[in-house]
Amino acid sequence: MSDTLELHATDKTSRYRELLPQLGSLVEGEPDLVANLANLSAALMHGIEAASWAGFYILRDGELVLGPFQGKVACVRIGLGRGVCGTAAAERRTLVVRDVLEFPGHIACDPDSRSEIVVPLVRGGQLLGVLDVDSRHPAAFDEVDAAHLADVAALVARLSW
Repeated sequence: MSDTLELHATDKTSRYRELLPQLGSLVEGEPDLVANLANLSAALMHGIEAASWAGFYILRDGELVLGPFQGKVACVRIGLGRGVCGTAAAERRTLVVRDVLEFPGHIACDPDSRSEIVVPLVRGGQLLGVLDVDSRHPAAFDEVDAAHLADVAALVARLSW
């Protein structure tokens, strides 16, 4: 397991290419889910320049419950189908929201948040939770983020749950 994170690239695609193997190294050999999600949250917050919040919601008894994260305090429970996280989870698809103020039913945990990307965590067809990244800037996330965060979600889904 690595305990450092080094990123030198300045463009988004190259930065993700540097980040992903380091994320794998962070969780290698560590069986504790909370420890792994905590380190991954910190690494994503550090590695995604536009991020103001990065973390995980875990599916528990039919709702998303706040897991490890970095950023301002957050909503603790989100129902499936509610807000960006709940919608992405219910539909099991990545949502890239350019302006959260235009998303019907957006849950404003952080009133400064302006854009968001949420990637479902799925293993063997079973929903485990979601990876959520917010930004204070509109249109901070795009298909580049979606593609690379799908790789992060796949890494997370392979962890011990």
